[in-house]
Amino acid sequence: MKVALSTRGFAGLLLVLALAALTLLPAAAPRAAAGTGVSGTGAAGAGVTETSVSTIAAALRESPVYVDPAASAQLSQADAHALQKKIEDADKPVFVAVLPAGYPTENLFTDLRTATGVTGLYAIRLGDRFDARADSSVLPTAAVRNLVTSVRGESDAAAQLNDFTDRAVANMGGSAPTGWGSPDRGGGVSTTGLVTAGVLVAVGGAGAYTLVRRNRRRHAQEQRAALERLRVVVDEDITAYGEELDRLDFHPAEPGADDAMRGDYEHALDAYEKAKSSMADATRPEDVRPVTEILEDGRFTLTRLAARRAGEPLPERRPPCFFDPRHGPSVADADWTPPGGAARRVPVCAADRTRLADGRDPVVREVDTDYGRRPYWEAGPAYGPWAGGYFGGGLLPGLLVGTMLGGLMATPSYASDYGSGYGDFGGGYEGGDVSGADFDTGSFGDFGDFGGGGGDFGGGGDFGGGF
Repeated sequence: MKVALSTRGFAGLLLVLALAALTLLPAAAPRAAAGTGVSGTGAAGAGVTETSVSTIAAALRESPVYVDPAASAQLSQADAHALQKKIEDADKPVFVAVLPAGYPTENLFTDLRTATGVTGLYAIRLGDRFDARADSSVLPTAAVRNLVTSVRGESDAAAQLNDFTDRAVANMGGSAPTGWGSPDRGGGVSTTGLVTAGVLVAVGGAGAYTLVRRNRRRHAQEQRAALERLRVVVDEDITAYGEELDRLDFHPAEPGADDAMRGDYEHALDAYEKAKSSMADATRPEDVRPVTEILEDGRFTLTRLAARRAGEPLPERRPPCFFDPRHGPSVADADWTPPGGAARRVPVCAADRTRLADGRDPVVREVDTDYGRRPYWEAGPAYGPWAGGYFGGGLLPGLLVGTMLGGLMATPSYASDYGSGYGDFGGGYEGGDVSGADFDTGSFGDFGDFGGGGGDFGGGGDFGGGF
């Protein structure tokens, strides 16, 4: 009898919530329709002057997608609405403009970013060409470059913009600007939430309760299995780091040691202990991310200590070697093409840089999978937090585009199971905030070799250069 009462109470609560949501739907629907941004003022389609940048910027402040009237054949209203909803549901500051082929391109990105005044990722489809720019606080230049390159070969506008958006929202940091006022955020009601509530009520309280419990148990089992697989890899990393400490053979009282050296050594020792204790306390796969962040910081500290002892210039802070973070901080970026994938620049250690220059394969970190030992980027989604701790700050998306792990991490199920997308690893992102013209114009140069099949990005990720 107690069970029956509990079940009826659960179903009743769902019913009340669903009815309350339905009463809000009429108020939310007009806002969703009004914010499509799929049409622009100006008479470009009538053969008069093109739509001004100010008009485009004003539309983007209200909605993430703008389709110029003269470019309406490129992206249908239905496709634009779907793209808008995808971006708003992701709650990311992605701005998409679809413009006619003849639209002036000089300083277009810089002018559009200035006029919009909101930090974010700006993508422009201009005729059959495509390019993007981003504030570095949202997504690093190298990541933007690799994401653009990954979709440049797609001729269909809807497919290209959706593929780019799917990868971008999973990779970048920040939140959507509040000016969009999507009903899915704030006090509004999402269509997905209404449908879900309706389905649960229809199934019935008892059935819904049973389903939720079963899904939770299965999810918990999957999380435990993923964590155990990760534990093996992280324990190997911690052991390797401890061996590096031993090989350094530093003694605080040794001749020539100064306070800076002793401070580095103490920091490195603390990192070793923190990594061990954090891994011992981990209960979910996403708890691994802070552990590898600690190890990455510790390895850089060891590199700095070694430079101090040798009387050499202090090294710049760089990400670990992409092929195996145990190799330590990278010394340069090198071109590399994974089997069956697109070329990209990755951070490499000195030894792997030499191997690549000689035409040899790098020494790759392999992990256990259901199909045997495989490179970590061809393993399951559980390795996302592990990699994200090493390659935080938005670097990871550009490195993993086109790989199995990159594809898995870009899916909603990954974000649900293992925390946020890999662009959020490392934290500190700001996006969607109003900054006006106060931003780094180095990330918003002219179009460069716009639409040039991968393009010459002006050397090392500088997007300047113009046509």
